[in-house]
Amino acid sequence: MSGTTVGLIGFAVLLAMLAVRVHIAVAMFLTGSGIYLVINAGMMDGLLYTLNNLVYARVSNYDLAVIPLFILMGQFATHGGLSKALFKAAGALIGHWRGGLAMAATAACAAFGAICGSSLATAATMGQVALPELRAHGYSGRLATATLAASGTLGIMIPPSVPLVIYAVLTQESIGKLFVAAVVPGILAALGYLLVIAIIVRRDPSAGPAGEKTPFAEMIRAQINIIPVLLVFLVVIVGIYGGWANPTEAASIGAAACGVLAVVTGGMRSKGFLDSIYGTAHATGMIFMVLIGADLLNASLALSQMPGELAHWVKDSGLPPLLVLLSILLIYILLGCVMDSLAMILLTIPIFYPMIMGLDFFGMPVEDKSVWFGILALMVVEIGLVHPPVGMNLYVINKLAKDVPMKETAIGVMPFLASDFLRIILLVFVPGLSLALVHWLG
Repeated sequence: MSGTTVGLIGFAVLLAMLAVRVHIAVAMFLTGSGIYLVINAGMMDGLLYTLNNLVYARVSNYDLAVIPLFILMGQFATHGGLSKALFKAAGALIGHWRGGLAMAATAACAAFGAICGSSLATAATMGQVALPELRAHGYSGRLATATLAASGTLGIMIPPSVPLVIYAVLTQESIGKLFVAAVVPGILAALGYLLVIAIIVRRDPSAGPAGEKTPFAEMIRAQINIIPVLLVFLVVIVGIYGGWANPTEAASIGAAACGVLAVVTGGMRSKGFLDSIYGTAHATGMIFMVLIGADLLNASLALSQMPGELAHWVKDSGLPPLLVLLSILLIYILLGCVMDSLAMILLTIPIFYPMIMGLDFFGMPVEDKSVWFGILALMVVEIGLVHPPVGMNLYVINKLAKDVPMKETAIGVMPFLASDFLRIILLVFVPGLSLALVHWLG
């Protein structure tokens, strides 16, 4: 049996384990171990030696220190009440429009995503803040829950983004370039959601009635209160891409700044601080376990030569590059039915990335193609967070809105998914949307 065949069988077994809800780290570890042992005729000593080296190489990687720091930044923002200030500022500005509070929730999710980096955290935190207000002002359960579920994905689209950091580590790409490239697509996503809300309330005014207009002085105060949060975002992104701080240093500054803001403006106390530390440790431990499982799987797949063989096959097949790309994006959407965003990035990038790099897209140089594909992968991966039946954001929001059936939330999110698909098509055929800012700043 050839190594490629062993790799393909192993990958099929992995998907089967994921389909029956085996934890992604365990599934990757078992599959990687199985492939290695089959190819090397049961050399257990070799497997243990390889695993030892992989674990050390992964946990000693300085670049990955940015992950717990970005998570801590989001935890401080969550437990420090910064989300309330963001929602209040957006609500004071546009809450008197028809559908304005739902739009304010979307804008607040985008702003919160700029200091969080996690979709689930954004959805859960903003859901707790905005959902009671939306329901109290007469918004339909369908619009309220769908808006928050979809807008929660802005947590990973607006940088800093943990999946983008993982993509950068896997592909040896610049974290700063990826963060800058994600800004315009992230803004487009937020604007698309705002347009969806506007269309929904135009067709059904009762779904999102207009609220009372906030007095001018109060509205100005609300905007002033969020200036420190926006400065944190600018310091992190400009610091990374400007070259005066590497990603880990910028994340450290951002986490410290969010901690201070959480204490000073959000009133965070010792319990909130400890909850932030525990939450960061839990999330970091989970991510690194998945990373180690992915490293073993990827090393075994490389040993089988499956990724390289597939890349050569695709390159020599004569298939149009855009057809290959669209097929990969469709696979991402299907994988979203059985796994989360981080798992999809870790599992697929070592296989799909060589394929994409070996094809020609609009004459783009390799460095542009790498950034462009990273943004496309991120955009498609976020769809898995909201599309039924597994979309985690749907479950997070539905737990907060116990009076709204899951079916209503799933139906309500469909227009937002339509916006996502239109944006992805636009990004595929207009690469400049994700690359223009990178070139301009470069």
